[in-house]
Amino acid sequence: MKIFVISDTHGRTEKVEEVWNRLTDVDLVLHLGDYEKDAQRLAQIFGVEVIGVKGNMDGSYSREDYRIVDTEYGKLLLTHGHMDQVKISPLNLLYRAQELGCRAVLFGHTHIPFYEEESGIYLVNPGSLSQPRDGSEGSYAILHTSEKGFHCAIVYYSSLHGGKKPPQTRRLRNMLNYSDRF
Repeated sequence: MKIFVISDTHGRTEKVEEVWNRLTDVDLVLHLGDYEKDAQRLAQIFGVEVIGVKGNMDGSYSREDYRIVDTEYGKLLLTHGHMDQVKISPLNLLYRAQELGCRAVLFGHTHIPFYEEESGIYLVNPGSLSQPRDGSEGSYAILHTSEKGFHCAIVYYSSLHGGKKPPQTRRLRNMLNYSDRF
């Protein structure tokens, strides 16, 4: 299964639509919040299933604002992440995934891409195409799932047109810069 993962569009979907027009064989689109209405609109445009979750800008302040998607690889936990304090650490999401028997967690909120495997669980944040906070022109994720495995690629918008290069990882600095804004 090929999955296009986006987050934090905030009503600005031009880059998402541009990226979509270059993709092939996508089975599913996942929108990880801020703005849920964007996910609904994109489903009409793309003609493929778009699963979305609410974010903090959707008036969502409930820990129950998450969804579980079943894939041939296993369960994927979808959340925006604001209620799990992802700007400080993704550990709360790791624990939630373990509790729910999920093999991966997909989240947004930070507008900064992130991809790691911890304790057998993949943690994925596609960043934001609309309002990136990492010095890039934006990013998204492409997931490939099968019975045998899980593969994620964080793709930078600049790779589509040869623009500015993706930033170097400065995870600690970014965590400190955004830790007080949740």
